[in-house]
Amino acid sequence: MVAIFFFGILIAIHEAGHFSLAKLFKVKVNEFSLGMGPALLKKRKGDTLYALRLFPIGGYVSMEGEDEDSSDSNAFNNKKVWQRFLILAAGAFMNLLLGLILVAVILSMEDLIGTNTIRNFYDNAKSQQTGLQVNDRITKIDGHNVISELDISFLMARSDDGIYDITVIRDGEKVELKDVTFESKEVDGHLQITYDFVIIGKSPTSGIIFAETFKRSASIVRIVWLSLFDLITGRYGLTDLSGPIGTVNIIADATAEATVNKDGLMNALNIMALVAINIGVFNLLPLPALDGGRLFFLIIEGIRRKPINPKYEGYVNAAGLVLLLGLMLVVTFNDIVSLVRG
Repeated sequence: MVAIFFFGILIAIHEAGHFSLAKLFKVKVNEFSLGMGPALLKKRKGDTLYALRLFPIGGYVSMEGEDEDSSDSNAFNNKKVWQRFLILAAGAFMNLLLGLILVAVILSMEDLIGTNTIRNFYDNAKSQQTGLQVNDRITKIDGHNVISELDISFLMARSDDGIYDITVIRDGEKVELKDVTFESKEVDGHLQITYDFVIIGKSPTSGIIFAETFKRSASIVRIVWLSLFDLITGRYGLTDLSGPIGTVNIIADATAEATVNKDGLMNALNIMALVAINIGVFNLLPLPALDGGRLFFLIIEGIRRKPINPKYEGYVNAAGLVLLLGLMLVVTFNDIVSLVRG
């Protein structure tokens, strides 16, 4: 139930972003709906029908002139390009804002906030034998900047052999280390890296929490981008994707664990922050049927100073929607198979 409630919050805050900006710019909103399918509750206020629907798997804000031309002066299509841009971007922005808030909550609960500086090594640490030293501040792993300590474990997990090129700051100087090696073994077809050093932690003061909130959130955004890149390039297959069912199951497990101890709660909040930021980033991708695809058309309109033919934009969005629904069917099938086998 907690997982479903969280997804409901994600949907509600996303649609509320679109709705609030539409109202701010005096766009006529025909319907504000949470959920899909038959309506459980309906209430009309002014021009807008507010609805709560049966299935908590989506929601929408239906604006006059959003998908067709309208002569109404308050229609979406008759507003300025920058106003339409902000209305469409507001949903993803709200998801990203929720992610930021969750990250700040997580950091405020931590006893120490991790840095990217090495405090000490475990006995017989292979990475120490192949180049790393105590007090090294890690700034790059295989060419990728280390923004927060979250990047260290993620970038290490992307390795195929447990060997890395690492850039560190040592005694104020930049040092580039080649072929830094970690112990690794294969588990269930995936390479598992042994994390053989301990990083320095900082006490969570308000200033540190504020700064680290943005750093860690930026790391999560890049994790989403790199994961998409890895999927496109074949590092991961479709079977590695999780859809709504799999994600709800993961959150449900984490929240059940959260009732037992603080670590479980932190794990649940981390997953929720990742999902919130993931949805925000994914929605901004310039793909048809997503907010990012529509934003892309608006950018072209702003450059051309005239709109794209709505008929062609409709064709592209319809094709994108079919592909997106097809992808959702595949990952949902994977989720169900995983649950049955699990």
